Amino acid sequence: MNTKHINSLVFLAVIAGPVAAQDCKVTIDSTDAMRFDKNEIVIDKTCKEFTIDLTHSGKLAKNVMGHNVVITKEEDAKAVANDAITAGLDNQYIKPNDERVIAATDIIGGGEKTSVSFSVDKLKDGQQYAFFCSFPGHIALMKGNVTLK
Repeated sequence: MNTKHINSLVFLAVIAGPVAAQDCKVTIDSTDAMRFDKNEIVIDKTCKEFTIDLTHSGKLAKNVMGHNVVITKEEDAKAVANDAITAGLDNQYIKPNDERVIAATDIIGGGEKTSVSFSVDKLKDGQQYAFFCSFPGHIALMKGNVTLK
């Protein structure tokens, strides 16, 4: 291989790096109207780590209208949300050491941001996953699917 080909390959690798990195991250906005702006998160199988950035474009405080993003297997979502009620705000509305939780952000209020990163190895092909807000009662409206592609 000559120098021209090597330089071309290096150039392509540099360009491809940022594009691939963007596929391993998503931003989700939440509102005072108990809504996420997305109903699906698609995670590329080639990602080693995935990051969820959560914003809250509302104005209400986290103790009144707080939001987070929790990822679990689809079949665990309701039970995790039910257990979250007794966990309380001090525990980010997540039962401490809950092994059903794959990833979870902190609870945030209006105007705040948070994020969580997790290993994509925690997700398995063929398994159905969900994301939702575990603030009491919010799962009814604030939920979606997580797809590994």
